[in-house]
Amino acid sequence: RAVLMATSPLFFRWFMTGHVPALRAAGWDVRLVSGPGPELAPFAAQVGAPAHPVALEREIRPLADLRALLELLALLKRLRPELVHASTPKAGLFGMLAAWLLRVPVRVYHCHGLRYETARGPLRLVLAAAERVACGLATQVLAVSGSLAEALVARGLAPAAKVTVLHLGSVSGVEAAHRFVPAPPAARRAARARLGIPPEARVLGFVGRVVRDKGIPELWRAWLGLRQALPDLHWVLVGPVEDGDPVPPEVLAGLRADPRVHLTGQDEDTPPLFAAMDVVALPSFREGFGLVTAEAGAMGLPVVASRVTGIVDAVVDGETGTLVPAGDEAALAAALRRYLTDPALAARHGAAARARVLRDYPPAALEAALVERYRAWSAASATAATASSSPTR
Repeated sequence: RAVLMATSPLFFRWFMTGHVPALRAAGWDVRLVSGPGPELAPFAAQVGAPAHPVALEREIRPLADLRALLELLALLKRLRPELVHASTPKAGLFGMLAAWLLRVPVRVYHCHGLRYETARGPLRLVLAAAERVACGLATQVLAVSGSLAEALVARGLAPAAKVTVLHLGSVSGVEAAHRFVPAPPAARRAARARLGIPPEARVLGFVGRVVRDKGIPELWRAWLGLRQALPDLHWVLVGPVEDGDPVPPEVLAGLRADPRVHLTGQDEDTPPLFAAMDVVALPSFREGFGLVTAEAGAMGLPVVASRVTGIVDAVVDGETGTLVPAGDEAALAAALRRYLTDPALAARHGAAARARVLRDYPPAALEAALVERYRAWSAASATAATASSSPTR
């Protein structure tokens, strides 16, 4: 039996839709544990795995967190899993702690990025300590990219022997064969019409949370110069405006007031929105992998992104996109302008990006890799248990 844990049930819907059926087909009795939410029961029914809500919350709340840990301990004691696989920081910490206390043989912490990198003050120390504890209590650590694995080892969070990257990285790959596909001209026109953008305009895109960590203030300042130089340029931002790590009020006010800026809010059906774009920007200060860059690449779009952990795996500089130093708004604007004024370059890098995503990140390869890891970890655990129970001579 395996217990998959995440702080929010949205994580399962976004990343585990293929993994859970693959594990069940391989013989695993999979159970889902997450914080409560309307997405949990429908997802559990979709993949055929029982769900168990636990009162996990993303933010730090000591009393509520203690209750959640006690609730989790009781649940795992009842379920008696052989393997606990926990993703996201809060679920990772609590999942590894509870599984360690109950002596679960295989404890997998799935690291999707280092949130503490851009935190400030006491929160940074708390988040760094949480990562260190989660990695320390885990028997295995999964990293979503090679550069993230290197960072975990280099910063002393986990020994190299404990860290694994599935296939070539990412969580579940990109469905580039049927979902994220280049948009034909009619779909491109329809996407722009839906947003109120002229069909022949140039369009900059951003997909992600509208927060400071994603480089929105730097992208806003780059935009101010670009919109003046390119009067037909529009900017589409897809994602929620969040209160945690908020962008400066004047930046948010400017985004909302600009008639050539299109804030769509949260929208999980991103391919029709990618269809409206000519180039995608991700000037983030931290990522685990930078999935948006791979999704944009699958759509045949070039990407301009920060040269940071995770993104350096997802974007090949000068081939599938352009990498710029994090926080360098001048370099960001210059790289975006090159693609916006050179359609041939944009098409060439977009085609190379799609070819790479199809080759390196097919979902089936990630699913098969996870099943193989579970098999190997289970076999190693059984061998160790047999050895420890054998009488000494």
